[in-house]
Amino acid sequence: MKRTRFLVLSISMSILVWLSSHIGTVGMALPPPDDIPEEILRTQIIIAARSPIDGKPLTAAEYAQLQEQLQVSPPRKLDPKIRDQIFLLRIRKGLLQIFPFLGI
Repeated sequence: MKRTRFLVLSISMSILVWLSSHIGTVGMALPPPDDIPEEILRTQIIIAARSPIDGKPLTAAEYAQLQEQLQVSPPRKLDPKIRDQIFLLRIRKGLLQIFPFLGI
């Protein structure tokens, strides 16, 4: 009698676990109903954009103008002393990687 109860209980529990896991995966496999398919999103033309600098909304023309301005980089205005210091620090770093026992 005990053995049959245990058998019935174990079979019913395994069926219950299988059903609960199966029902959960069926619901998770579907996208939300308000989600737009990727195929449709790929065909849409984006007419509104955000500035990469401060995140403000821009029109397409303003965004193109900003991108053009960002392409033109200003000339470097770094002090020659600072440039020499950076060069020496890079040499020091390279020497320490090759000769770690120097202690410089």
